Order: sequence, then structure tokens, then C-alpha cells
Amino acid sequence: MLCGIAVSLFDCSAAGASCSAAAPQTIRIGTSSTELILSVEGGRLYQNWLGPKLCDEQDLPYVQRPGYRSRNGTYLKRSREVAACSGSEDYFEPAWGIVHPDGNRTTYFYFQKIERRPLLDAQGRRCGEQVDILLADKVYPVELTLHYQCWEEEDVFKLWSELRNGAQEPIVLTAFNSTMLYFDAAKYYLTQFSSDWAAEARMSTTELSYGKKVVDTKLGSRANLFREPFFEIGFDREPCEDAGTVLLGEISWPGNWRYTLEVDNNNVLCVLPGINPAASDYTLAPGQVFATPEFVFTLSYEGVGEGSRKLHRWARDYEIKDGHGARLSLLNNWENTYFNFDQNKLAQCMREARDLGVDLFLLDDGWFGNGKDARSSDKAGLGDWEVNRKKLPNGIPGLCAEAQTAGVKFGIWIEPEMVNPQSKLFREHPDWVIMQPDREPYYYRNQLVLDLANPQVQDYVYGVVKGIMDENPSIAFFKWDCNSPITNIYSPYEGPLQGNMYIDHARGVLSVMRRCAESWPSVPMMLCSGGGGRCDYASLQYFTEFWCSDNTDPLERLYIQWGFSQFFPAKAMCAHVTSWNRATSVKFRTDVASMCKLGFDIGLADLSEDELQYCREAVANWKRLAPAILDGDQYRLVSPYESNHMAVNYVSADGASAVLFAYDLHPRYSEPLLRVKLRGLDPQARYLVKEINLMPGSRSGLAEDGLVLSGDYLMKVGLGAFTGAQCHSRVIELECVR
Repeated sequence: MLCGIAVSLFDCSAAGASCSAAAPQTIRIGTSSTELILSVEGGRLYQNWLGPKLCDEQDLPYVQRPGYRSRNGTYLKRSREVAACSGSEDYFEPAWGIVHPDGNRTTYFYFQKIERRPLLDAQGRRCGEQVDILLADKVYPVELTLHYQCWEEEDVFKLWSELRNGAQEPIVLTAFNSTMLYFDAAKYYLTQFSSDWAAEARMSTTELSYGKKVVDTKLGSRANLFREPFFEIGFDREPCEDAGTVLLGEISWPGNWRYTLEVDNNNVLCVLPGINPAASDYTLAPGQVFATPEFVFTLSYEGVGEGSRKLHRWARDYEIKDGHGARLSLLNNWENTYFNFDQNKLAQCMREARDLGVDLFLLDDGWFGNGKDARSSDKAGLGDWEVNRKKLPNGIPGLCAEAQTAGVKFGIWIEPEMVNPQSKLFREHPDWVIMQPDREPYYYRNQLVLDLANPQVQDYVYGVVKGIMDENPSIAFFKWDCNSPITNIYSPYEGPLQGNMYIDHARGVLSVMRRCAESWPSVPMMLCSGGGGRCDYASLQYFTEFWCSDNTDPLERLYIQWGFSQFFPAKAMCAHVTSWNRATSVKFRTDVASMCKLGFDIGLADLSEDELQYCREAVANWKRLAPAILDGDQYRLVSPYESNHMAVNYVSADGASAVLFAYDLHPRYSEPLLRVKLRGLDPQARYLVKEINLMPGSRSGLAEDGLVLSGDYLMKVGLGAFTGAQCHSRVIELECVR
């Protein structure tokens, strides 16, 4: 066997083949670099190995689950069962909890069969493999299918499970994790990402010791307000950018999620990601199938940076909407006008967008509702998606015409999952709203959440988008917001089955998103949730990008973008130039936003002529360098968490261009300035070094500006890109001249 080529140890390697007569003793599931080895013993399924791909098939019999001897000499093992359930002999946190119709809470799953099929890319070429393993209980008619998708070159895995109730009566699910993964190391270090409004993706690292670490959300919608659904685990050492073995994992679910990390008495780490079972004892009807969220992960053996690049490539190739398409630079009116605008003011903004050189004008909140329900603040109008005739007498068609005249595309903001009590929709359909009966309601941001567990409500929310698009087929962009968690927790649709509400609501949200993406596949959509409160890959299948944060202070954004970049490509991360932190220059603010999908949310009348000319040139440079920034490999070079500076470079897929972003945050007086060593370049190639994004009339202070240097030199010696100035930035283009 050649290393890096999967070989089946049983006659089930053909696409669609299955194996059920004799259970295989060993099951290999993997990519070109990583593999998961399972074994069937006594009819039950266990994990033997998860790590670097083993090259020699003859070694496999020796890959066994570690054990230990008790004081009386008896050989004991933690089972490391792949689908351990409550009531079994594994006394640690189970993956599944099932209450059978007779009240019994014990379930044992036994191997039934395995099926393998190729994963195909958009062109029909094989890019990996899907493995489906069917398990079943011997006493109760429940079946569990474990799904494994693995992309060979990207080295990314996607795991989820489906449980089928074959009984004649309902069963109740009390736990439902997507998978169970086991790891062996001397030490484990967790990097988690905490959040709040305007403080998203803040990183902190702690050592995991004996016991359980649980990170979860119970907010229902805007679920990631306080915590992000992704994490990193460093084995034997803290997660490091360029060295060490690291797991990067993400739970693809817009509702209540949870990950549990349990270190047992043998110092074995078990990772359980999935839906949060809090207030969610789920009643599964006869014949129904319960699907868990997908857990996406990669194992990197060269630090976090390499793991991030694997996820970025995979996301662009297979996961985010239109991952290979272009992205529209834009001008948004929100921080320029807020709710105070009319058609003439918006037409002027469109002309400013054209003058700036961006592709699109985005109309934000405040364009809908009439009469007493008019949207002049966040207190009224949500749910009534009829254009405000007082502000916009010619409606959305008039704005589309103005955009065409100005020579830019037109996009629009919606928040279709929500409703204000002061709205026609609320008065006509209170039964469509998640709200406690007979109690005084609590309003978060003066609004409530529509009950998307209800198919009628799903149709209504889809109809909001359909109505806008039917009237205005030229609309080129949607910003989809979600500003409130679920409060007043009661679903009129679910009735006595309130334990189903959180899960069915999240599924309803995804169903509407899917319908919209299928109906308008070429229309880009931005995922927003009071900032970065929703950014999971399940939702990003239907969105081209997400809004990282309402905090656009460029200093804070460097931390926010650093955190999100661990898991998401720059192509999916929106960053806007605004008036936040006026103590920083327009250049600094623009250079920070240029690391991601560039936009502006600022009044051009507030800019000087030099600042406006600078912004025009920065937009043109960003568009020209998009193959590197949006579609290339990202290398995080200097962390703002570890220094008073930050640096990131991108390299295009063909290696023809690269760009370095270097930022001085708050250097100390006379602080030694280290050179920035780039990564990802061709060491044999030669690159013309040129500082760009300069203010009109200024000259580069970079010593290497205009030189032609080898990739070897740039990666080993580096550039003197940092300065001692406060809030200073440099954008340095590297053009390969061979």
C-alpha cells in the first residue's frame, strides 16, 4: 500500500457498495493526511485511532485502544464507543440519550452495515469519500446512521448522525451529539472564542484537566451572541500558529449548540459536539428521522495556520455560496443616514458609490412600514415589508432605477425572522410569534421572534424575499439580519411538544435560507446577526459572506478579524470603513477593512479630497488584488494578542501575486521593531516589492520599496514593514517577476 491512498480491508470499496454479512474488523476513513480507524468488536463499534494517516497496512493489527490494569490485575478499557448511549457501561458523557416507549433509558447500538460512495465536486470529479455506517439496537427498533464525509486534498472531515424511530410509538431524545471523537495526549489546551455585541471572536486558551468543559448557547436565535460555535485544541502544547498538532472544529448549526470536552481518569479526551439538549427533550414520532448538525473539523500537524488554510480552501470549494465567484465591494448608508433618509438622499449616496468606485449601494434598515407602524426607529415596522411611501414615493423600483442611472448595483436589508409588536403582522398573526401565553412579554430590542417551527411562518418569511425579488428582479444583494435571541419561550405551533421548539425553529430557519438560495442562486447574500451573532457553516451554505461585527473601530477589528480568520476565509468576512474611532486615519481604517471583503459605511462628504482620492485608489487596488486576498492562501504572521503590531499576508493560488498587510497598533517608545518574515512564497521566484495604498502626495518609507527580492529572502530575512507610529498601516504588494 502506498501512503496517502485509502485501502479498504474488506470488499466494500466500490461506490455505493455495502457490507452487512460479516462485520469488518477494521474500518478506515480518511483523507490524504489524516485517518480515523474504527473497529467492530462484539458487534459494537469503537474508535482505535484518529491522527496522521498510517502508511503500512501491516501495522493495523497493532492499532488498538489503549487500556490499563486495575489493582487486581484485570485488564480494563474505557470502551471508546463511537455512539455510546445513556445506560451503557461507558460511565462518561454519552452521545445519545433515548427514552423508549416503555420508559427504558438504555440503548446499545450494534453494527449492521457500511456503505461507501465517492464525493464529487461541482464538475463531477472525485474529491473525497462518504462513509455511512448503520447501527441498530437489538431490543428496541431504533437505528442510527453515522455519516462521515472526508475531502482528500483539503484534509477536512464533516460528521453527523441520523437516528430513526422504528417503533409504533414516539420516543424521547434527551441527548443528540453529532459524533464522539477520542484523543490521547499528555496535555490538552482549548482555545475558545467568546463574544458579545461589538466584541466578537475573542480568543482565550486554557488547559483541560480531568472532568468536563462545556461551552454552549441557549439563545435560540442570534445564538452566537456570547460564544462562537468553533474551537481549537492543541495537543501537548498550546495551539500555535506554525507548529504542533491542533484540532480545529466547528458546529454547523444556527440554533442552540453545545460542545463537551471530557478528560477521563485515563487522561483520554472525548470531544462531543452537537445540539444543546437544554429545554429540548425532543419527541420523535414513529418513522421519523432525527438528523444532528454537521461537525466540521481538520487536524493540522503544522499548527493552527495550516489548519485554517485547509478550512479556507474547503469552504471556498465546497461550502459557502458561490465560493469561486466574485464579491461586490459596496457602500452602505446605515452609519451615514441611519433611519433618516428619503429617495433623494439615497440617490446621492448611489452617486457617491459610483464616484468611490465600488460595485453596489446597499440600503439598510428603515425603508418599510407605513402609518403608525412606519420604521423610523427600532420600535416599529418589523414584519411589515411594504415600502414606506412617505420616504420612498417611487418604492423600491424607483431606487433600482436610480441605481441604474448612477451606474451601480442595488442591494437591500431585511430582518424577516423578527416582528415588532407595533406592526400589522403582529396584530393579525400573534399565533405566529414565539411568546408566552398569559404572561407579560419581555422585548429584546423592542421585538420578538417569529415561530419558524411553523411551516406557515416559513412560507411567510420566504415570501418576504420572493415579494421583493418579484417586484425588483434587478436587486443584486441582500443583507439578512437577526437582532434578537428567542425570549418569552413558547411556540404556539408546537403546543404540548415544547421540547421540540428550539430544534424545529433552527431547522425552519435553515429551510427558508435553503429555499431562498435555490430560488436566487446568483444573488449574493450577507449573513448578519446584530454583528457576528450567526456565522456557522450550515447557514453559510446559503450566503456568500457574513458581517463580522457592528464594531468597526479598526483597532478592535484587527482582533475580531484575526479570530474569525481561524475558521473562515477572507472571502466570507465583510469589513467596512466607517467613522468609528475618528482618532485613526481613513487610510488606517481602509487598510484594515481591505484584509477582507471590502465595503464602506461612511458619508463621502465627510472626507477631504485627498482622503476620497485615497479611498478610490484603495478600492481599485483591492479589486486588482482580489485573487490573492479573497481566493489565495492566508498566512497570519504577527498576532495582535502577542505584540503591539499585526501582520498578515496572502498569496494567490498561482503564486503570481502576494500582498502584505502590516499594522502598528500601539508601539512602545523606542520599541525594537522586528522584521516581518513572509510565508507561502516561491523561494526560487523573485518579487517586485511595492508599497501601495499611499495617501496622495506621500512617498513610501519602506526601505525595500521598489526592490526585486527572492521569495527565499522575503521569507527568511523579511521586510522592515513595522514602524513606531501609533495606528499606522502599510499595504505592500509583491509581484512575481520570476
